[in-house]
Amino acid sequence: MAAIKSTIPTRRFDAVIIGAGGSGMRASLQLAEAGLNVAVLSKVFPTRSHTVAAQGGIGASLGNMSEDNWYWHMFDTVKGGDYLGDQDAIEFMCREAPKVVYELEHFGMPFDRNADGTIYQRPFGGHTANFGEKPVQRACAAADRTGHALLHTLYQRNVRARTQFFVEWMAIDLIRDQDGDILGVVALEMETGEVMILQAKTTLFATGGAGRIFAASTNAFINTGDGMGMAARAGLPLQDMEFWQFHPTGVAGAGVLITEGVRGEGGILINSQGERFMERYAPTLKDLAPRDFVSRSMDQEIKEGRGCGPNKDHVLLDLRHIGAETIMKRLPSILEIGHKFANVDATKEPIPVVPTIHYQMGGIPTNIHGQVVAPKNGSSEIVNGMYAIGECACVSVHGANRLGTNSLLDLVVFGRAAGNHIVATHLKNREHKPLPADAADVAMSRLSKLETSNGSERVQDVANAIRKTMQYHCGVFRTDELLQEGVKEIMVLDERRKHVSFKDKSKVFNTARVEALELDNLIETAKATIISAAARKESRGAHAHRDYEKRDDDNWMKHTLWYSEGNRLDYKPVNTKPLTVETFKPKARTF
Repeated sequence: MAAIKSTIPTRRFDAVIIGAGGSGMRASLQLAEAGLNVAVLSKVFPTRSHTVAAQGGIGASLGNMSEDNWYWHMFDTVKGGDYLGDQDAIEFMCREAPKVVYELEHFGMPFDRNADGTIYQRPFGGHTANFGEKPVQRACAAADRTGHALLHTLYQRNVRARTQFFVEWMAIDLIRDQDGDILGVVALEMETGEVMILQAKTTLFATGGAGRIFAASTNAFINTGDGMGMAARAGLPLQDMEFWQFHPTGVAGAGVLITEGVRGEGGILINSQGERFMERYAPTLKDLAPRDFVSRSMDQEIKEGRGCGPNKDHVLLDLRHIGAETIMKRLPSILEIGHKFANVDATKEPIPVVPTIHYQMGGIPTNIHGQVVAPKNGSSEIVNGMYAIGECACVSVHGANRLGTNSLLDLVVFGRAAGNHIVATHLKNREHKPLPADAADVAMSRLSKLETSNGSERVQDVANAIRKTMQYHCGVFRTDELLQEGVKEIMVLDERRKHVSFKDKSKVFNTARVEALELDNLIETAKATIISAAARKESRGAHAHRDYEKRDDDNWMKHTLWYSEGNRLDYKPVNTKPLTVETFKPKARTF
């Protein structure tokens, strides 16, 4: 198949960035302003990237509302992640937080203001003062549209810096040479079906998460795990994929996110008896305990028969006591979401909510510069020419459970850090490595197989079966039996995926082609998740295992690494040594 390459046009760039969300555009801004030739690929228009859906805020210890400091933020992040996060990366992120927020402010991001002109900050789950003593207001907010404000701010700065955007393009596969270096990607223009090689000295993944492997999700339809799929097919491991965060408050029946900022502003969760039940589970932080904790508490209330509605399958989020004026000022989108998706007026009646899959803590393993690292001969080795940032990466700052507001922070801190690191490598002065003769073979063979397949499977049937299987077998609470059955079902679906076909060959639209390519990424992510989960015999953070209800630091204080080839698992130690401060030693999590 070596002849294929000659028929495919090639474009060369200093850097190619896959994904135009918060992390991708923060990195591209750094590179474009340094004079590098940057291409940013995005399946959707940049301001439609999923970062736009982030509502509540970006965490930073500015101390505008009361005393705060980065060390307390670090403690909350380590504890919130159930001690699985790497403490050097966590210290780096929390120290950088105020700097990146002030930088966004100078970029023109329209944060809400206090009367004295400082940035308004609201309380958020798991954020405390003085190492867990009391809640602290740390979430820097732009009403309840913080991600929207962030994305538009970064896009406008990128336009000014003349970043080149490839809008409605999809990366299909990485190009990796015999040395293991990454030399770019093969990409598809979604409208025309044209395939092109985008050759790069550095390739940066900012592809977002894969929440669409679950049936009930707050994620956009574009979140199909494309970065994880490409990395897995290129032989790279995926780290800690068993850890998926359920956001406590998705609109029941719709999955649309209701920001934690609602509880930050004083909203409370109540059961069918009108009881504020979180006071029983978390006496200190109540409704603002970390998300894994609140989700399990809600699930417990529903399982014990105190759920609401005709099917007793959800609880209620009550914000009536906050007052219509505050809701309209601080939570205007939530008012709108209540109307559109729950048919309620949140100023007069509570919103029905249920835990909904929201965020992946795992991803492509990286260091604090965003460089992809893979184990080799007992140590970690940097994969030349490849970076990963944002939700598709695992640094790991979120450990087993991410704190609210740390996702936007992760995007900007590591987007900026990766950009700085790439600029420092003097990319502009380096030559492109020559492309191997078979550079496009893997991608083209996948496309060719799709076009010629006579299989009997429909893409959406297999995709929906993946979602249903993951939802049932890998949900809020897990058991050995559920997980083992789920692994078998996912492996059957992996076989079915190999036989997908377009029924009517005369009407092959590129949307169908794109969905089939996304299916390959969904299955890789689903396999990584459920196989990693089945192997972890403990409960930690978002991985709540009914057969092993305690955290087991002696045997499981380690990161999981899953390899696609042979569904192989490996492990590596958690880095418990921070950069400059004392280690936070594991303790039982109480709130």
